[in-house]
Amino acid sequence: MTQPAFSDSPLATTDRLFFERPGATLARDDAERLAAAALDGADDGELFLEYRESEQTSLEDGRIRAAGFDTMLGFGLRAVAGEATGYAHAGELSEHALKRAAATVGAVTAGHSGVVGEPPRPSNARLYSDANPLSGMAFAARTALLGDIDAYARGLDPRVRQVMASLGGEWQAVQIIRADGRRVADLRPLVRLNVSVVVEAGGRRETGSYGCGGRFGYDRITTPAQWRAAVEEALRQALLNLDSRPAPAGEMPVVLGPGWPGILLHEAIGHGLEGDFNRKQTSAFAGLLGQRIASPGVTVVDDGTLADRRGSLTVDDEGTPTSRTVLIEDGILRGYMQDRLNARLMGVRATGNGRRQSYAHAPMPRMTNTVMMNGTQTKDEMIRSVGRGLYAVNFGGGQVDITSGKFVFSASEAFLIEDGRITAPVKGATIIGNGPDALTRVEMVGDDMALDPGIGTCGKNGQGVPVGVGQPTLKIAALTVGGTAA
Repeated sequence: MTQPAFSDSPLATTDRLFFERPGATLARDDAERLAAAALDGADDGELFLEYRESEQTSLEDGRIRAAGFDTMLGFGLRAVAGEATGYAHAGELSEHALKRAAATVGAVTAGHSGVVGEPPRPSNARLYSDANPLSGMAFAARTALLGDIDAYARGLDPRVRQVMASLGGEWQAVQIIRADGRRVADLRPLVRLNVSVVVEAGGRRETGSYGCGGRFGYDRITTPAQWRAAVEEALRQALLNLDSRPAPAGEMPVVLGPGWPGILLHEAIGHGLEGDFNRKQTSAFAGLLGQRIASPGVTVVDDGTLADRRGSLTVDDEGTPTSRTVLIEDGILRGYMQDRLNARLMGVRATGNGRRQSYAHAPMPRMTNTVMMNGTQTKDEMIRSVGRGLYAVNFGGGQVDITSGKFVFSASEAFLIEDGRITAPVKGATIIGNGPDALTRVEMVGDDMALDPGIGTCGKNGQGVPVGVGQPTLKIAALTVGGTAA
């Protein structure tokens, strides 16, 4: 893995963006002064400044269908008093707007005599390049690449009927100012390539797709080897679906493939281990610290410190360095993911999981890269142990009820397991279960842990943030499979 390249300090870069740009109407000293006054008497809070550039180019049927570029600049001011939060934001950086925001959040701290908590301890870790990826590839080069993807896909197989591809990136610059004047900044690149292919044979049409990305420049996902591999994988899935049969239904053993199937772990288990749900006693895992909640051999971590990964952050959106948080260790519940507010109220340390979609949103506990660690079994051992079941390799959409842990997921690529062998591909399989129950039904954990290719986005309370998932091949003794086979 290449080491990130750094140009200037994030604080110096963000100072130029927020306070020294042409036409700037907010001085840094004024921002610090107004933030300190607004947070006087609060238990916590911060001034969050954000600048973001984003672009997206998409192709369909050989033509560029959409191309856009956007910039965003604004701030969010938060004051926390006890469990109450006052939050105000504006899409401009000016002394007038900040004064109005301070007056708004002041309603929360009126009459409160809290002492602002200790600031996050700084870290020298920098997990990705500071460089803006949007300056590394001209529009003409992006459109040419998408055209090459279309031509390559159609040249691979005459059954290709439609090709859709998109390339997008963003660069986010944030600076966080606390009541005591301490400041922390971060510069965050993010890129993504998506390819979808539609094939047709015998009057039947099927689709396959593949995406990849992370916190780096376009050069990592636009080399010929990388984009051709993406096209080939999307085509493989589409052709596989042409030969698929209706999925069976009923309760049966399920073997989950490595990598992206960790999205089931993320949704069915991860959200239930976020601090806010557990502090409020609304999670199925509330009050179970130190108790066995999973089969022996199940270890799950949330790790925001993985270099260049989509879900990683040098610091979270409260200024706390991210960390590797052990959630479940050998089946025992060890911890929750915490932002500063919930950590303070629960009497534990913040884990660097305070995240927000943008300056217009208050932070809350969110996952970064949630991963189940390796076990000792092999995929072949798991498949041989199943008489009749399902091997789920890729997942599409899903949903979960945090309180009960119940989940439903659709498998975009799955196979029958019959007499210890992988046989026919199936279509229309949904995986239905309960997160806490599924953890206790894990029978075998593989030795082939993989991370997803860099495509995850997590939604919570109307906010979406980039995340990562990962796991080894995993055998669950029994889950309900919803299918359409007669």
